[in-house]
Amino acid sequence: MNDEQMTVIMPLIMYGGEAKSSAIEAISAAKAGDFDLADARIKAASDAIVNAHHGQTELLTKAANGEDVPLSIYMVHAQDHLMTGIAFVDLAKEIIALYKVIKEK
Repeated sequence: MNDEQMTVIMPLIMYGGEAKSSAIEAISAAKAGDFDLADARIKAASDAIVNAHHGQTELLTKAANGEDVPLSIYMVHAQDHLMTGIAFVDLAKEIIALYKVIKEK
């Protein structure tokens, strides 16, 4: 694992974690009835996912072009963070929608 690869992998870890944290904050805001904050935190989470996808796309492009993209524990960890972040954002959107329905009743 060289420095160039780590400069792609570390943002995946960072942005995946940021997405998850922002999604959890969005759920908490919705639970408290602050849907403006919930929407803002979902936007932040979604932006983090987009930023992470840039790095992931870079790695996929390299692999598609025949370049060696070594698999390491860092890569596995980065992909785990990204997938968890994506799952949390998707789930948070559904939970927020449910809180909105409950609040209306």
